[in-house]
Amino acid sequence: MIEADSGGSNGARSRRDKKRLQDFANESGLEIRVCHYPPGSSKWNPIEHRLFSQITATWAGHVLSTLLTLLGFIRRTTTETGLKVTATHFDRNYETGLKVSKAEFEALQLTRDSVCPQWNYTIHPRPTITE
Repeated sequence: MIEADSGGSNGARSRRDKKRLQDFANESGLEIRVCHYPPGSSKWNPIEHRLFSQITATWAGHVLSTLLTLLGFIRRTTTETGLKVTATHFDRNYETGLKVSKAEFEALQLTRDSVCPQWNYTIHPRPTITE
């Protein structure tokens, strides 16, 4: 299950995000359940509450002048309950402006939930054809 906010590239309306999840479901054979927080309510995300304040406290009073400095502070963050933070930088370029056609979108194996179907859905792997 993925909990996602409703903004940016993983927004509830993003066709590209759903297409990428379909690709992953096909490769892994996993069903992927997605639950988006309603717009404007990502502040209630439990990860943000437990983690972001700890990260902010770790780097308080320091200049974040480089990406490596930033990653170092994030990686040093822990909570009293034993949560350890990891951070990775992927040094690559991503194509922009990629579109998912109506036909591609309609081919997704997506089942919307009965409760808040615009925000909650499951993406099923495509059945493999065997001969």
